[in-house]
Amino acid sequence: MGWSFRIARIGGTDVKVHVTFLLLLGFYALRGGAVVALLILAIFGCVLLHEFGHIMMARRFGIRTPDVLLLPIGGLARLERMPEEPRQELLIAIAGPAVTLAIALLLYAVLAAGEGAPALRTLYSAPTTSFVAELYRINVVLLVFNLIPAFPMDGGRVLRALLSRRVGPVRATRIAAGIGQAAAFGLGFLGISTGNLILVLIAFFIFLGAGAEATAVETKAAGAGIRVREMMVTDFRTLPVHATLADAAALLLAGEQREFPVVDNVGTLEGLLTRDNLIQGLSARGPGAIVDQAMTRGIAAISPDLDFASALERLRESRLPALPVVDGGRLVGLLTTENINDLLLVRRATRGR
Repeated sequence: MGWSFRIARIGGTDVKVHVTFLLLLGFYALRGGAVVALLILAIFGCVLLHEFGHIMMARRFGIRTPDVLLLPIGGLARLERMPEEPRQELLIAIAGPAVTLAIALLLYAVLAAGEGAPALRTLYSAPTTSFVAELYRINVVLLVFNLIPAFPMDGGRVLRALLSRRVGPVRATRIAAGIGQAAAFGLGFLGISTGNLILVLIAFFIFLGAGAEATAVETKAAGAGIRVREMMVTDFRTLPVHATLADAAALLLAGEQREFPVVDNVGTLEGLLTRDNLIQGLSARGPGAIVDQAMTRGIAAISPDLDFASALERLRESRLPALPVVDGGRLVGLLTTENINDLLLVRRATRGR
């Protein structure tokens, strides 16, 4: 997700923070001071432990988690793939709330011990006790909120896992996402009517998260069984490294191709010139500059035998509109976002008949 940056790496998983989380932290720090800011950090520490509950359970099923993102509404652990069985998704989904429950019970035990023992009452001053009590209360609220049967909360994932056995993952996702977006509308209306901007922000993230989850599952289902060779562009033009940006601009304007593989004298891939590369190069260097000075280097080519889900993930991770397809050292195609979208539209229309 954009507007986020890594703050740590734990057990092979990057811990990232979205800038809106920092804005939230700053907002509460200005309103309530350092103690409130510290409470927010403690809450998100609990959220991070919650997400690592999901991560550790996913690893039991051989599912890697490249990163976990902290947002104003909580955390989001990104799995490298969907669990293969509804039972696996169920266990992964409930692992996070189980950690939150354990944290709440631990905090409750600390509070109960402090109330029952004079020595502990002396140790825990009133501010410290109220801090622990507030952290306990918020963990209980988070636990209940997270178990609402709607995406993207864990309760929605539990609901999908249970429904998948009967109606399949795509329809189960639509149901859970629909409930999630309906809940987001209700929460947003409540936030607007009460003037609570935080509720509005939470509703916004819930609505987007539910929609994104439904789209991702439907896209994966539509692309099931497809290999790169079936969706790549095979009618394309290349540019030699010594071509000028004026040559590249002429090719761009002459047809519909927007990304051009750049090759050396023997046809070996050297990079990729995107439309953005070209426009920036023309602006900074002029039409007489060579393609080699403006192209994106270090492009990781993909195999024509790569499956749809892996290819789509590689394309997203590259943050490029296209990736070259190489077979046995020979450039054989281009995998573009536009072509993937066209293929999916055709497959969905064909299945709908």
